[in-house]
Amino acid sequence: MEAKLSKITTSHSDGLSFVKMHGLGNDFVIMDGRVGPGAAASTRALLPSFVRAVANRRWGVGCDQLIVLRDGQPGLADIFMEIYNADGGNAKMCGNAARCVGALLFQQDGKHHHVIETDSGLLDTEYLEDGRVRVDMGRARFDWRDIPLRDAHDTNAVPVAVNGLDLPTGVAVSMGNPHLILFVEDCQLLPLDVIGRSLGSNPLFPEGINIGLAQCLSKTHLHLRTWERGSGATLACGTNACAAAVAACRRNLTDRNVHVTMDGGTLDIEWLADDHVMMTGNTAISYKGIIPQDQARAWQAPPSPPPS
Repeated sequence: MEAKLSKITTSHSDGLSFVKMHGLGNDFVIMDGRVGPGAAASTRALLPSFVRAVANRRWGVGCDQLIVLRDGQPGLADIFMEIYNADGGNAKMCGNAARCVGALLFQQDGKHHHVIETDSGLLDTEYLEDGRVRVDMGRARFDWRDIPLRDAHDTNAVPVAVNGLDLPTGVAVSMGNPHLILFVEDCQLLPLDVIGRSLGSNPLFPEGINIGLAQCLSKTHLHLRTWERGSGATLACGTNACAAAVAACRRNLTDRNVHVTMDGGTLDIEWLADDHVMMTGNTAISYKGIIPQDQARAWQAPPSPPPS
């Protein structure tokens, strides 16, 4: 298995190799931290400065998240997916990244099914005959402690406030990471960045929050705009799409099987009877590249201490 997976990225003496991928415009820089002593050592204990530099869209590669692949637990998972947000912080879950990694694994070993380990649990991925990837995202959770919220609330009607805006109550959902979905008449009319920054720092959400502005187009179709903690507004967010579909069904606005259209494209979301959420959509490789070794070392260097 190692020999086949080593093709995902290759260790180079002159730098760190990566694959740039996206799921509906939600883009990732993917590095293989398991392959060869050089690559393994180079991607250990990444500093936030390195992640921010890679994610920077002017001076770096540019991405919503940096993904480092590690060895999964033997007999449990094919691979472990380490996730860094663009601000350098860690994330426990990313559905679109899981679909991208599932597509990479299929290209390397030809197997349709893989298990991806994350800090939030295991994800089962399936590469479909039409080229899309389906991921079992696990069960959606609604207890206020699972989100988490600072204190007890009805997670189907969470009151929020942003200065100058008339916002509805939101639906809080955990998909292994925290989400708040706001159902509005027209999701294009509201300032997503303002809402995301304001609610992202609200003490009600001690671990931050991912925001979705959702508009019901029919019983089987949602329009969604997404704001991700640590990354800001994104063209798509898999876990936010799952949260929005579940929240809409929970409020009796849609059926359990819906199309969720975001700025980057559409995901098919199904909330099964056993409460597992299935997400299906396209992925694409943008390009492959190498970060020169001296540049990687500079980005990974600890910050200089302040002058005394």
